[in-house]
Amino acid sequence: MRILWNPWRYDYIKQFSIKQDEGGKDCLFCALQRMKEDEALVVYKGNHAFVVLNAYPYNSGHLMIAPYAHVADLTKLDDSTSTEMVLLIRKSVKVLRKAFNPDGFNIGANIGRAAGAGVPDHFHVHVVPRWVGDANFMAIIAGTKPLPIGLREVYETVKMLWHEVDP
Repeated sequence: MRILWNPWRYDYIKQFSIKQDEGGKDCLFCALQRMKEDEALVVYKGNHAFVVLNAYPYNSGHLMIAPYAHVADLTKLDDSTSTEMVLLIRKSVKVLRKAFNPDGFNIGANIGRAAGAGVPDHFHVHVVPRWVGDANFMAIIAGTKPLPIGLREVYETVKMLWHEVDP
């Protein structure tokens, strides 16, 4: 697979460092909580968790739901946080359906680095809209994934609809 050079990502990534046990540096999800919502691409802030647009999505509309608490594992969440996160996943699906009419969804979490977690110390759930044919020849032949809509437009659409769609 070829690498698509995109150095502009580094400006975003270098703002954050993964939490170190002894260093006390912030992880991505802890830092996003303190940033301005529109800069962080935060769609919604609940009582125990928040919804944020993935700045480097697998597909257009890729959302992540993360607890405010810095915990690495689903089993460390209290019942109130777990319940709110499930409700936010459900609402995310409804909003993305209304916004982009996907044919399906991938919903999941990678717990631990061995499972593929990019931020292994802060549990989060991915909600990725899928369309029939979205895995086309570009990824297979060129090793490139085209996204048909700009990140800012996705954010504004999802944020607007978030308040219009019933939970």
